[in-house]
Parts: sequence; C-alpha cells; structure tokens
Amino acid sequence: MKYLSMLPSSAHFDEIAELHQTRQRWINQEKKGFLRYRTPLQYLSQFNAGHVDCCGDIVTIGKADEISPSEQKEIRDRLKEFMPWRKGPFTVFGIDIDAEWRSERKWQRITPKLPDLNGKIIADIGCNNGYYMFRMAASEPELVLGFEPSVQHYYCFRALNSMAGLKCLDIDLLGVEHIHYFESCFDVIFLMGIIYHRPSPIDTLRDIFTALQPGGTLIIESQAIPGSEPMALFPDKTYAKVPGTYFVPTGSCLGNWMKKAGFKDIDFFHSHPMSNDEQRRTDWMQFESYEDFIDINNPHRTVEGYPAPCRVFLKGRKI
Repeated sequence: MKYLSMLPSSAHFDEIAELHQTRQRWINQEKKGFLRYRTPLQYLSQFNAGHVDCCGDIVTIGKADEISPSEQKEIRDRLKEFMPWRKGPFTVFGIDIDAEWRSERKWQRITPKLPDLNGKIIADIGCNNGYYMFRMAASEPELVLGFEPSVQHYYCFRALNSMAGLKCLDIDLLGVEHIHYFESCFDVIFLMGIIYHRPSPIDTLRDIFTALQPGGTLIIESQAIPGSEPMALFPDKTYAKVPGTYFVPTGSCLGNWMKKAGFKDIDFFHSHPMSNDEQRRTDWMQFESYEDFIDINNPHRTVEGYPAPCRVFLKGRKI
C-alpha cells in the first residue's frame, strides 16, 4: 500500500487503510474465485521485462528474445487465464493481446486535451487492467492510482505491472464510491465508462470534485445517447444488454451534471458513434460484444429498442 505515503495530509488515512485491509482479507481467501486469478499472477511475477514502452498505441512489456520459447508458451497460457481481456492492445514478451476494445483510439481522442501529467498525482477510476494507466506512465507522473473493485481486473493489472515494474503505478480494490476518502488528493482524475452505472451521478461527480486538488482536472468519458438536448435515458432493465445502467445522458446533459457538481471551464470536446470496429470479439475476448447489443435490423437502435449509444468526452476543472 505504498501509495498512502504519496498522498497529501488531507487524505482520510485511517479510513483508507482500514478499507484496504478489509478488502485484502477478503481477496486473500483460499477460494476458487480468487485463486483463479491469483495463481497466474504468482507465476507471471517471476518475469522482469528488460524493455517496457508505454508511448505507443500498443503497450509493450518485454521482448520475445528475453525469454525462452517454452517460457513464452507458459506466459501466454497464464495471460489467457485473465480472459476476457476488455482493454488493450498489449504485447507481452512478444505475445500480442488483442482486447475487445481498441483502447488506443480513446486515448488518441483524449491526448490533445490532457493537462500536464508530469509529476502529478492521478486517479483512474474503474481502471480495468490498467491500459490507460500504462499510457499515463509515459508522462512520468508521481503516482497513478487505479481504483478497481473487480478481482479479475485487479489481478490482471498486478500481473502486468509485476513484469513491467513501473513504480509510479499502483492499484487498490476500490470503487468510485470510495473516492470521498481522498479529499483534495488528486491533480487529475479520469472517470471513463463509469458514470452511467451510478444511481446518483451528480452526487458521484460532487465526490470526485471533492477529491481533486484546487486547480485539478476531471477527464470524463461516457456512453451516451445521441442528441443536443440536455436529457438522459432511464432504461428499464438493461441498456445494450448491460444491467446496472441507470442514466444514459446526452453530452450536454453530462455537462450540466458537471456544472451542478461544481466544475468550471467545462469542455465537451468529442463525440462519436460506437461501432463493432472499435468494440468486438477477439481471440482474447470471445463473448458477446457490440454487434450483439444492437438491433440486427436497425443499427440505430439497441436490442431493447433504445437509441444506439455514442461516446462523449468532457473535461472540467476545480477552480
């Protein structure tokens, strides 16, 4: 839990430490659901990559000539145990991992609007396997802390970074609901693909506002419905087959949520329709993907009959 020593005095240290210890006791149980991902982590942790490159679209951890062919096969098998891979692409000791999402495209859209990350303390809420954290590492931040409550993604990131050895990256089994313990801690917070899963999105944004340092920046990316009016869809049971989806806003609606939460200088800087070119099945993610969520006879509608999703990108500051 090295990241505690890197946080300012405004953090709620006792509460964070107690929460961390509780989550670690839970995940360290000898149960199949935890051993399934802990076991490949333990194997992969013995390898230390000599070459790590986070500057390009493909996060590169190690080269093929750093290991033997038999070790490469074993590493591939262990990495497969973290399937389905949602974010990427990665290449690990010459093993190409083609994830469900072409995550490099999202990063390309965000990059022109990024504040300076060098020497900064950053949170990536819902960090998944850490693809974006590795991309941030190229800017040499002081700390990127990933919030990730999923056991699968938590162990996957730990396995990747055990091989990469990037000391500026850390992760904890936390969710966005814990961000209020990090009062005035972060220079930059990334909230990507999360807000529509929150039953009270403005309260969530207020908590994030509290967690930012004065002058700090929020980068938010969200699933959205098309349109310029400030409104949100409230689906019945699922949206694009995804349960736990509460409010799916338009971009302008999300901007209004940010204003009500206290953010200033709000910049709605990009929007694009989703497609099965960017989110799709691969050898590393063999379950349903975007094409299965959309009406086969009408690409402008989900299988439930709602407007098909787009993605929106906004930036706001805490003045």
